[in-house]
Parts: sequence; C-alpha cells; structure tokens
Amino acid sequence: MEQKPGIVVRKAELETVCGIKSTFPVHEIPEFAFAGKSNVGKSSLINALLQRKALARTSASPGKTQTINFYNLNDACYLVDLPGYGYTKIAESVKADWGRMVERYLKQSRSLRRIFLLVDIRHRPSADDRMMYDWILSKGFKPVVIATKADKLGKNDTPKSLRLIRETLDLKGNDILIPFSSESKSGREDIYQLLEEDL
Repeated sequence: MEQKPGIVVRKAELETVCGIKSTFPVHEIPEFAFAGKSNVGKSSLINALLQRKALARTSASPGKTQTINFYNLNDACYLVDLPGYGYTKIAESVKADWGRMVERYLKQSRSLRRIFLLVDIRHRPSADDRMMYDWILSKGFKPVVIATKADKLGKNDTPKSLRLIRETLDLKGNDILIPFSSESKSGREDIYQLLEEDL
C-alpha cells in the first residue's frame, strides 16, 4: 500500500528568484536550504517535496541553477534551492560570485532552520562536498546529508555506499544521513518529518 505523504501540499510555488546582486527576502516562517554539487538532484528533490513534476527546473546539464530560488510550501515554510558547486566549465570569477552570494544568504537569513547537503550515493563525496560540509558546520548549522539517486544502486550496494559517505564526511553516529530516490520517492517521509520538527 502506498504511504500517504507526511505533508499535504496545498500550495507550492516559486516565489522569489535572487541573483548575485539581489536583496534577499525577509521571511517570518522557516527556511530550509538545499546545497550540493551541480547535477546532484536538488531540483528533483525539491519537486518531490513540493509534489510537483517540474516546478523546480531540472536539467541534464550541470550548472543550471545560477540563482537562489525560494519555493513557498503551504505558506508554512520556504525550500531554498542554492546554486550547485563544483561545475568545472564555469569561469572561476562566476563561481566566486556564487560562493559569495550563498555565504551572504547563510549569514543574513534569520529564518534558516536547517541545511540539507545532497551527495550522489553512487560516488565517494568529493573534496568540494567535504568543504561544503565543513563550511556549513562552521556557520553553526548541523547539515542533514541526503544521498540522492538511491534507485540507481542495488539493495546490496546501498549500505556500503552509505558507509563510505559517513566515513568520507566524518559523520558521527547521530548525524542524519538519508538515502533518497526521486523516482520512487523513498526517503521523502524522513525529510518531511525533519521539516515538520522545525515548523
């Protein structure tokens, strides 16, 4: 029997798009940010959480999200899609601008409750992933790590891959690591539960 979603989505819309020089919106309701390297599946995850097929634009080409996008969920919270990092074909100056924009957001937001760091379950986390994890910790947040594309692995390979992610990022026993599939939506209930804890 199919599980009912933990959150019933009544409203889901892209409300604000912020570029490098934009002023960020000030929200009274919680914000949840999603970080990860280019093409890791942030937009697919956000679509799954919003229960929409294509509200967040997905692309086979890395580097598609070049803005910070605020998605309103039920007027209860915002899902914040951060630009992907680690895409080599983008000029260093542009990457530096993105980095400053993300840092400015993380410093300025008074409503940010949690940061979700997405890594691809099929690969060992990269140096950029480790740097982002440490950077999030340095900003005073405890990131929740989401291992995307879980449907691409066989069940026997999943535990080994999750162990590798834990070891590479130096996750402690109580740190949260959630395998997620945008195809089957497995892992979505666990993420909903974390969102609901902070609402």
